[in-house]
Amino acid sequence: MSQAEAPTAPENTGPRPRNPLWTLGILRSEITTTLRRHRTYALLAVLAAVPVLIGIAVRIETGGGGSGGGPGGGGGPAFLTQVTNNGLFLVFAALAATLPVFLPMAVGVVAGDAIAGEASAGTLRYLLVAPAGRTRLLLAKYASVLTFCLVATFVVAASALAVGALLFPVGEVTTISGTRITFGEGLVRAGLTAAAVAASLVGFAALGLFVSTLTNSGIGAMAATVGLLITVQILDSIPQLSGIHPYLFPHYWMSFADVLREPVHWEELSRNFQLQGLYAAVFGSAAWARFTSKDITA
Repeated sequence: MSQAEAPTAPENTGPRPRNPLWTLGILRSEITTTLRRHRTYALLAVLAAVPVLIGIAVRIETGGGGSGGGPGGGGGPAFLTQVTNNGLFLVFAALAATLPVFLPMAVGVVAGDAIAGEASAGTLRYLLVAPAGRTRLLLAKYASVLTFCLVATFVVAASALAVGALLFPVGEVTTISGTRITFGEGLVRAGLTAAAVAASLVGFAALGLFVSTLTNSGIGAMAATVGLLITVQILDSIPQLSGIHPYLFPHYWMSFADVLREPVHWEELSRNFQLQGLYAAVFGSAAWARFTSKDITA
């Protein structure tokens, strides 16, 4: 065969299609990395300790002849007054105690560090060398933050359930509406409550991810995210600003209590989920626009 007749290799006329398994690999890697960090273990340990402290405090108070409940001045249902009668209520009390501060602060730390932490460590450029693309990497980062939201919420619920069953009697559950449901159905309601709490953090997670794309300092992004959380919660507590309260992401957080009604009241829950979806869409899009056009130098 002459040189002119020798077969030639086909030319590469375009980029190779990306293998979907590669996307799953990135997602699995990001989730695993997030959950295996020592910082994540520390955050989860603090969250798990909150129900323990609440349970011990209630047990000590009731052991001394107290009623187990404090003065009813809070904005949410007085779950603590029911803990001594049924340890399952410690799940709802712990979620009510951790949702305003502890859970969102933990999520703010993880979300704020998602992109900025990689940039400050000098690993972001190496991540982008892989044929994943910025969009897929950003989605994987967001998915890892949402996974942490779910894991953190269920860690609080599981810790509260274990402590409640150990320190207090368990049995049929009296709902907020006054009806009684079986313990098994109460467990289902507790799981739904934890899922609702995790869903309440979806919008804030997107906000934290957006902040993380604005800077190369992981500590700065975490501080800014937590600072925004505190600022918005202060705004939500000022009566003179009631006109903007329905548009603030933490406004409907305590609506998870409606899961413990018979039947379940979905109106406030639906508003909460819609608001979280709106925040996720707006700040997720802003994070994508910033990250895909950002000059990566670290």
